[in-house]
Amino acid sequence: MNIADAQKQVDDWIKEFGVRYFSELTNMAILTEEVGELARVMARKFGDQSFKKNEEKLELADEMADVLWVLICLANQTGVNLTEAFVKNLEKKTSRDKDRHKNNEKLY
Repeated sequence: MNIADAQKQVDDWIKEFGVRYFSELTNMAILTEEVGELARVMARKFGDQSFKKNEEKLELADEMADVLWVLICLANQTGVNLTEAFVKNLEKKTSRDKDRHKNNEKLY
């Protein structure tokens, strides 16, 4: 599946099962919440915290997918083509940072 397919699948799902998109502001708040849940898993899996008993079933991939889902919802409802946006962003990063990281002594 590519990004455009994902955007269409989310839109189709919303139309069939979701009634409508939540407002952009609500989805932004949900995105923040989902990123927090991802951060919780990261802190426990790769950081110094341990899982609480009720968190042991949390999965990194599922939390990442939740973040992606809401990001796609926001893109769809604001008219952003994520494929085009990603390509432009990659071009910007390449132009700006093509030598920056190679010359960063901290990375060696």
